[in-house]
Amino acid sequence: MNSVSWITLRTTSMRWEADLMQQILVSYDIPCRIVNVGASGCFLSGQAAIQVHPQDQWTALLLLSPKEEELEPES
Repeated sequence: MNSVSWITLRTTSMRWEADLMQQILVSYDIPCRIVNVGASGCFLSGQAAIQVHPQDQWTALLLLSPKEEELEPES
């Protein structure tokens, strides 16, 4: 049996954020999955983690990072 390793890119307290990140990665053909981290009574809330294969880690991080102009402090 061939095992596939996954690494956690990000965790979020809102499930919909993980779903959005997953949609972005899938649109670039990056295999990913969402893992529920905490229990929640609501499908759209509760902690979730987005995971990718190790070889896709840096590409996925770049795709999910904020734009550079958003990182610069306002004067």
